[in-house]
Amino acid sequence: EDDLQFILCEGCQQESPNLKLLTCLHSLCLGCLSENKPVGQCPVCCTAIPQASGIPDMDNLLFTNLQARLKVYKQMVDGVDLFCDNCRKVGEFWCSECFEFLCTKCFEAHQRYLRWESHRARRVTDIRAGPAKDFLESIRKGGNFFCSNPAHKSQPVSIYCQRCEKALCCSCALLDNQHAPFRDIRSETQRRQEELSSMERELRRRRSGFEATYASLQGEAARLEEAQREMRELIRQRVEQLVRLIRREEEELVGLVEARQEQGRRELARELRHVEGVLRRMEAGERLVEKMSLYATEQEVMDMQPFIKASLQELQQLQLPAAGSQAEPGPFAECRARLQAL
Repeated sequence: EDDLQFILCEGCQQESPNLKLLTCLHSLCLGCLSENKPVGQCPVCCTAIPQASGIPDMDNLLFTNLQARLKVYKQMVDGVDLFCDNCRKVGEFWCSECFEFLCTKCFEAHQRYLRWESHRARRVTDIRAGPAKDFLESIRKGGNFFCSNPAHKSQPVSIYCQRCEKALCCSCALLDNQHAPFRDIRSETQRRQEELSSMERELRRRRSGFEATYASLQGEAARLEEAQREMRELIRQRVEQLVRLIRREEEELVGLVEARQEQGRRELARELRHVEGVLRRMEAGERLVEKMSLYATEQEVMDMQPFIKASLQELQQLQLPAAGSQAEPGPFAECRARLQAL
């Protein structure tokens, strides 16, 4: 049944006859504890396991015994192998004190000899018709435990020694004068259960504070995730905006470069044409003076010399253009400044 799944190992979720109870109050089987030994922590809550072997000393007797009782209940529900534990006939009754199946004949003898005891045998058909929780409840209410002294093994425990904190049978209490003072075992059991219940209530009260803190931390984690998501989205939007601005600036700068390049090309073409014309004039002057010195008559020299002289003087007064004068700052200085600012 779903509400009885708590008896399984909290690691592998399987039944185990060797459940150990950790100091963190989680229950694990030996297999899970062996696998978890290198870690040295509870795999459920990460609490350290103090034992060096990784195997706690405390057995979870409650869960282990519940598993054993549920196996008996399952045997009844399945209706197989129900034989009297005394004569091996068909078992029709079950005694929760003897933990035995009884046939009709043995049940009658059981009731006759143990009628003054707290043994309560029930029909298997009645047990089978009810849920497992009712079966476990009937065992809990009628259950007795017996003395741990081997000589008094059949004696039920009814006395609690407060000095040695042990449960005793009447024989132990009477024969050993070291035991005192005494309390009724039922009263002591009830006191211990009430003590645990009181601690459990206090734990519930404190748990609400931890739950509030846990919820607050979860909210903080959620807010952190939301802040991260918003920041990532803001970064994405801002980067896209910057990319658009840079693309637009790229288009403007490329247009400016092309315009400056066209302007510089026209200016250079004009300078080239001017320098080319000067060169041709110089070549013409040099050639004309050379030819005159070779072939001109005195009359031709006298008539042409003033005009040629004036032209040559004009050529001599021309200034050479500064080579590379456009490099700095040059036509792209504005582009470089805008790139630096970008």
